Amino acid sequence: MMSITDIKTIAVVGAGTMGSGIAQLAATAGYQTLLYDLDEEMLTKAKEAIAQNLQGAVDRGKSTLEEKQNILAKISFSNDLQTLIADVIIEAIVEKLDVKRNLFRKAAELNSEDTILATNTSSIPITQIAFGIPNPERVVGMHFFNPAHIMKLVEVISGASTADEVAKTIFALAEKMGKTAVLAADSPGFIVNRVARHYYVEGLKILEENVATVEGIDNLLEASGFKMGPFKLMDLIGVDVNFSVTSSMYEQFHQDEKFRPSRIQKQKVDAGFHGRKTKKGFYNYN
Repeated sequence: MMSITDIKTIAVVGAGTMGSGIAQLAATAGYQTLLYDLDEEMLTKAKEAIAQNLQGAVDRGKSTLEEKQNILAKISFSNDLQTLIADVIIEAIVEKLDVKRNLFRKAAELNSEDTILATNTSSIPITQIAFGIPNPERVVGMHFFNPAHIMKLVEVISGASTADEVAKTIFALAEKMGKTAVLAADSPGFIVNRVARHYYVEGLKILEENVATVEGIDNLLEASGFKMGPFKLMDLIGVDVNFSVTSSMYEQFHQDEKFRPSRIQKQKVDAGFHGRKTKKGFYNYN
């Protein structure tokens, strides 16, 4: 069973905002890091984003140019599945059960039975993801928050099959990355998304009912002490990601009305208005 001292290499699957942030964290913690994605363009964007994040730290006096270069030197980028070999593999791909399972099956074929398979899922039960994966005891939840290189919390979730030692190792890994790790039960939404879901859902219901505008709702919540209103936050997280999590929780709670996904949000997703990353969401960022 892999311990924290055994970990030398980390592979991150998915070069989106979350995946690139996790890869940056892994390299900053001193690990040889692979960022894998099928899309070469996504890898190019991720490389630029990581360099920009690190340069921002340099500009603020939080880091040095030498440290920036050392971190970048620890990250390799690949769209070749055969290179997906590491001590820990963290997936940060689309929030769909079959896609995550398929990835872990392929990763299991390429790696040793001790390789830890960690999922950054926001809401899908770890028990479901691990089902049918060889050695399911090494499948564990490692849920970061966006932006991963800044947000401090990481939820570590054990499924029904997850070995205690695996959860302990991932907990220690999160702490080595400078995060505050918490153990969460394998229940819909875990801790944060279960608690926070209505921050988005209720705001969307108010918008659907024409009670207030996007700006009005955000201003009200920010005036009440929240750092960001629900619509600004959805644009930051990704409107598509947020909708996917809500949809997943709606199904897991057996279509409980209080988790109903919003028609307005679905329309944004269908139009490709996914927030800051597409320059348009509930707000325009051009």
